[in-house]
Amino acid sequence: MGQIIVRNLDDNVIAQLKARATASRASLEQTVRDILIAAASPDREEIWRRIDAVRARIGEVEGDSTTLIREDRDSR
Repeated sequence: MGQIIVRNLDDNVIAQLKARATASRASLEQTVRDILIAAASPDREEIWRRIDAVRARIGEVEGDSTTLIREDRDSR
């Protein structure tokens, strides 16, 4: 896994991050990691764009899967 160093952070930012970490009973490192993961994750709009792209590539799906779902459920 990679590492990054962030220089020249304002002391108030660091204090706020430490306070957040303390409040959630996590380390400062884990708190910052969680924030970065959330910031790098796609938002709902991006997820729907990806879904729409797959739907466009696949095209219309025909048929009713109800019978298949019931057969699978009943076989367990």
